[in-house]
Amino acid sequence: MAVTGPPPRPDRSAWSDRVGLRLRITVLTTALLALIGALLLGLAYVLVGRVIAALPQFPPGTEVILEGRVVDAELASQIIVEEGRRTVLLVGFIAFPLQVIAGAVLAWILIGRALTPLTILTTAARDLSTSSLDQRIRLTGPRDEVAELSDTFDDMLDRLQGAFEAERRFVANASHELRTPLAVIRTEIDVTLSDPHADPAELRRMAEVVREATDGADRLLSALLVLARTQARGVSEIRPVDMALLVPGALHGIEIERAERGVHVTVDGGPCLVAGDPALLQRLVGNLVENAVRHNVPGGWLRVTTEPAPAVLVPAAAGATPAPIGGAEAGVDLGEPGVAYAALEVASSGPVVDAATVEEIFEPFRQGRRARTSHGGSGLGLSIVRAVVSAHDGLLWARPVDGGGLSIRVLLPAVDPATVATGPGAPGPLLMG
Repeated sequence: MAVTGPPPRPDRSAWSDRVGLRLRITVLTTALLALIGALLLGLAYVLVGRVIAALPQFPPGTEVILEGRVVDAELASQIIVEEGRRTVLLVGFIAFPLQVIAGAVLAWILIGRALTPLTILTTAARDLSTSSLDQRIRLTGPRDEVAELSDTFDDMLDRLQGAFEAERRFVANASHELRTPLAVIRTEIDVTLSDPHADPAELRRMAEVVREATDGADRLLSALLVLARTQARGVSEIRPVDMALLVPGALHGIEIERAERGVHVTVDGGPCLVAGDPALLQRLVGNLVENAVRHNVPGGWLRVTTEPAPAVLVPAAAGATPAPIGGAEAGVDLGEPGVAYAALEVASSGPVVDAATVEEIFEPFRQGRRARTSHGGSGLGLSIVRAVVSAHDGLLWARPVDGGGLSIRVLLPAVDPATVATGPGAPGPLLMG
């Protein structure tokens, strides 16, 4: 059985599309003009009789000379009315077609000029492809509705171009990152197989290297899956979550590496409830803490703060740079009026961070100009953080710390503890240790 796809769309050129719309509008305009002309002609026909009837009348029985004949005045008045109406109809039947034809031609020309920008838009949209996303219409002329449509189209192209470029970078970086563990696995296997005298100890060492590389690839694929799902589907579950209760679990997950580096941890603040997906928020806190430990310096410090934040302000400290979410200058009030926020701030020591490259840290597989002090991460931690914050309609900023390090502040819409349902069967806040 042959499998057929959907029927092909008719191949219509921009010219035929334009003529179709142009013809329909012209016909509608001409019909409206003809209707108005017919109404005016009928009105003139009626007004002729009314005007003559309103003239002063001769006394009954008076005779007048009309066209060389002596007739009664009343009869003469009727003859004049009929003659006037006949003249109106004669002139109207000549002028009416001329008016309709002239109106149709003028409407065709003016409508054609008015639809010219739509032809440009249609041509640009039809010629659009992934290799021509840098083209813009930039329509000139009056700033009317068509110009606004053109500007909107250009803005859409800007977003599409940015999305395609980000996707290309993401695929290239992901391919590069996945190629590294595969190359390690292949090299270890080839070297071990080429040694005919390899003993069990050598085979065990090879197996450990292969397992470590496989775990790294698995972590990378898991992070890619979380990032893709978060960006595509957003938040799948909304529950009250206490951000402060997520911090101990995140610190416990990185405890061994924290102890090896001698990083001193300080946790400040109290409970602060937010509404969101518990799994995504746990990943958010875990990634921030993990990033702060892995990119720290030996004997450094880490401070985690959770607190309510009713006033949303970008940190106004020197060098403060807003991260990609938020898009405001330092010190500018953001957020919706009357909306309370819960704040999570993770600050740590580390290498000196250039304020101009802070936003690059949130790109996949990018670390700006920061030197990696550990290669155990996938390079997607902060990208996932940005995606989770965006999915929860939150705000995110990052700024360098004086002397080296980074401070990242996340603000999510808060939940009033008094409004959280309690009692048997109520979900209540999510408690995670």
